Amino acid sequence: MPILLYRVDERLIHGQVVVGWGTRLRPDRYLVVDSALAQSQWEQELYLLGVPEKADAAFVSVEAAREELPGWRGSPLRSILLTPDILTMLTLAKGGLLEGEEVNLGGIHHRKGREGVLPYLYLDEEDRRELKELAGEGVHITAQDLPGSPKVPLDSLLH
Repeated sequence: MPILLYRVDERLIHGQVVVGWGTRLRPDRYLVVDSALAQSQWEQELYLLGVPEKADAAFVSVEAAREELPGWRGSPLRSILLTPDILTMLTLAKGGLLEGEEVNLGGIHHRKGREGVLPYLYLDEEDRRELKELAGEGVHITAQDLPGSPKVPLDSLLH
């Protein structure tokens, strides 16, 4: 089956993803695309504690994810793909690899220089630039923290 959800969420595997989205989508695996995390076994083990018993998780670099993407899409396993930031999703999408797909912005939190756009979404100018570039790769972008919440279109996020 195809990848069921492409999501940018700084927290990666956590309650909203596993309970909120996982209950609705019933994934067989969580694909975490984070080059630093792909190198850290002990951090992976912490995230694995949050993965439901009947699901699996893979932690891969963005370079490996670009190579694996066609296989993941063609796999019978139902997947949720997570990145910790917009830049990682943009790097994955370069060259049209995610053209026509929808990317969900689910958890980009406050830090110095970011302003609140939604209760769960804070953006700075670099984030906005990356979102515009991601959209330029043919990706449809919306913000939505949980499946039952309304989708907020990209145009509303960039004001």
